[in-house]
Amino acid sequence: MTDIFRVRAGKTFSAIVLFLTFAFLIASCSDLVNEPTVQQETVQSGNILSKENPLVRAAINVQEKHTSALMDIPEVIGTAVGLTDDGRPCILVLTKTDIKEAALAKRQADPLPQKLENIPVEQMVTGEIKAFKSSKPGTDTKTDHKSKQTSPIQLGTSGGWRYDLANGYCCGGTLGSLVSKGGKQYILSNYHVLEADIVNGGNGRVATNGDPVVQPGLIDVSCNAANAQNVASLVLNHSLPGSNVDAAIAEVISGMVRTDGAILEVGPISSSTVAASINQAVKKSGRTTGLTRSKVSGLNATVSVAYDNECAGGSAFTKTFSGQIIIANKASRFLAGGDSGSLMVEDVATNPRAVGLLFAGSNTLAVANPIGQVLSFFGATMVGN
Repeated sequence: MTDIFRVRAGKTFSAIVLFLTFAFLIASCSDLVNEPTVQQETVQSGNILSKENPLVRAAINVQEKHTSALMDIPEVIGTAVGLTDDGRPCILVLTKTDIKEAALAKRQADPLPQKLENIPVEQMVTGEIKAFKSSKPGTDTKTDHKSKQTSPIQLGTSGGWRYDLANGYCCGGTLGSLVSKGGKQYILSNYHVLEADIVNGGNGRVATNGDPVVQPGLIDVSCNAANAQNVASLVLNHSLPGSNVDAAIAEVISGMVRTDGAILEVGPISSSTVAASINQAVKKSGRTTGLTRSKVSGLNATVSVAYDNECAGGSAFTKTFSGQIIIANKASRFLAGGDSGSLMVEDVATNPRAVGLLFAGSNTLAVANPIGQVLSFFGATMVGN
């Protein structure tokens, strides 16, 4: 169970955390054998490696073959493909706790193989994985990301569904970027930020087509929508639970959002996109942590996320994603609660290309939907130069 990466607060700003875990298909552990069938080479640890790199592709093939068996090991919550310290493509096994250390303390055999088909296997202790819709105002110094802006606003800012409160709490996330479809412009964020209320529960309503999307989010205006401004109108697309992305859009209200799609501290972006690569330098602008930088540390991850059906509501469903991007997030310095919906772009000074849509993580890693999958779901393009 994990926490959605938006924020939630009580009217006294009490913090509630929602939980998310990684899960995968189940298969026989008899697959966990060291078969020297793939020739391994060494690359420089700082190299940027895409999925098209032959060594990365080989590692992904082995990862996909053995993921379900690895997931049968207690405390394993995911897999991805990354690099060893000396630069070799490897299978990353994500664990809640240090299962190698625990086995050593108990004088038991190492539960993880050292290699699979000659591909190194590395443990990555992640702890609990969270999806970052948060419930507290936040302590960062990037106050412009949470303050009410003078229209037309820039994105990378606090925002959310106007009625995102229930049971004495209110929620919020990040209005990430601007996309275009059919000659109209839309704000892009996460499903769980804009349209996750699907039951008549604590607030007596569900997310409805045409509902207002506000800036800032309720979390940053003491749960009082009168202190925020309507900037867009929700377009229900129900990306979850059926698709492989956590995404939502809202049609811009004329004059309320900069038409060039500028993002706070990033500026205008490119209209083209780029696929993620291992070691790729990336940045994002979000509601809680503002402008932050990191690098892609894993590709082709599979993630199972548990969702609530409203702010401070009960469990709605669990969704398993595949082909996700993993980003280094030491001490939650790249992504934290309330940053859900942030657009991840390449770390260049001018007109960066979009890489992914951020929605989940822990204090060691962050998770993003590949931007190509997001745009394909909507039939949209990025607004940019």
